Amino acid sequence: MTDVSADPQELAEQIRSLGQELGFQQVGISTAQIGEHEGRLHAWLDAGYQGEMTWMASHGSKRTRPDELVPGTCRVISVRMDYLPADTAMAKRLKQSDHAYISRYALGRDYHKLMRRRLQHLAERIQALIGPFGYRAFVDSAPVMERALATRAGLGWIGKNTMLIHPRAGSYFFLGELFTDLPLPVDAAQETEHCGSCTACLDTCPTGAFVGAHVLDARRCISYLTIELKGAIPLELRPLMGNRVFGCDDCQMVCPWNKFAKPTAETDFNPRHQLDQATLASLFLWDEATFLSHTEGSAIRRIGHERWLRNLAVGLGNASTSIPVIEALKARREHSSELVREHVIWALQRHGQMP
Repeated sequence: MTDVSADPQELAEQIRSLGQELGFQQVGISTAQIGEHEGRLHAWLDAGYQGEMTWMASHGSKRTRPDELVPGTCRVISVRMDYLPADTAMAKRLKQSDHAYISRYALGRDYHKLMRRRLQHLAERIQALIGPFGYRAFVDSAPVMERALATRAGLGWIGKNTMLIHPRAGSYFFLGELFTDLPLPVDAAQETEHCGSCTACLDTCPTGAFVGAHVLDARRCISYLTIELKGAIPLELRPLMGNRVFGCDDCQMVCPWNKFAKPTAETDFNPRHQLDQATLASLFLWDEATFLSHTEGSAIRRIGHERWLRNLAVGLGNASTSIPVIEALKARREHSSELVREHVIWALQRHGQMP
């Protein structure tokens, strides 16, 4: 544990100010324990709700015990950064079946590198104040229970849709952490939730992925199906996905707390390549070189061109029958990937076309 000769409370306030200067909307400090969240994770895993995300069960207890992941950790500095793009009219896109719906967080540049750089800068600014100390920065990059830690740092509560919700900012924000050996004073944990009797998020899920409040069966979640699932999307779920081709925001869109969500000031999170306006057919015609070029620095690139086409084929199968839709599908009917071909054939059949 690093010795802090300066007043710990004053240092904590300086860290919050530095975090805000670096573009974080909130900074909170917690101990390195997650409390009851450890048992909840084990129950979720035991039920098999993680699907193919085997990494959720990896690393033993390091995921739930930060001081085992990074020995010497006694405090976790949690931060949040708003990402909601302004004026995307994405809710309207869900009603335009020939347009692609891409989750709002993925419309701009990938947040991982941006936030990790900011956290690194935060650590460097702290070092300038007190000298060397032990730390490690995380942004969805290691076995870290970031939402659990964020509640312990007072950044909000975990809602019925499993998203972290802040009473004055909703849930459209990213989280990051600095594990540190600084013996800082901790913030008051968020002990209560404020969802009340509202079940809007549970009721609106297109695929019925919520087993109940706070329990998501990832195997039915569109975000899982379009991003994490490696193989074919289950037949019974394809018609329910509509035009959602990368992620899903439905359970956030209907959350009453998101009326307080503010547009981001980060220009890197603004939509790129008109992804907030593109049609399914136009995106489906991207060859791999175009896909790689247009998704450089984007979270979308992680799924690769093959699964990008798989997802778009499902969207096209759910679109209104039109010449552009049919022609786009036929252009991929002989694609080299069996995975793509299977979804294209399904989509053509949805439009009454013989494969």
